[in-house]
Amino acid sequence: MKIHLVWVGKTKEQFILEGIRKYLKLLKPYADISITEIREEKVRDIGRMLGKEQERIERLRTSYILLDEKGETYDSAAFSCFIGNQDRAATFLLGGAYGVSEEVKAKATKKIALSAMTFTHEMARLVLLEQLYRAFTILQKKGYHH
Repeated sequence: MKIHLVWVGKTKEQFILEGIRKYLKLLKPYADISITEIREEKVRDIGRMLGKEQERIERLRTSYILLDEKGETYDSAAFSCFIGNQDRAATFLLGGAYGVSEEVKAKATKKIALSAMTFTHEMARLVLLEQLYRAFTILQKKGYHH
């Protein structure tokens, strides 16, 4: 399966970068993972910032599943079923510190919440990768998920 992760901004926290590398390595046997970092806009006007980031997201010309705090929630077993039902490929989009514009939200094929809790956008990247790994180990009946 091919999984494309699109996120806004670079990952700056070293411990998160280490975790991302760990889960990318663990995911190699299960999926071809690619990551596209959308340049984060640095302006004070949040609406303008989200609009500029929206332009960059739209240039990718791909459908996507949006990680959004108001999205549908899954437990890990249900998320593994969701992953197992994808057509050989899925693109996940994670916004920046202020999320994404309403237009980007409206164009998502699906919205998923990682939790009822709020995470930093960098932490959400790591949580998503861990849950993808967990999903594949559930699908393959490996011992990671108990």
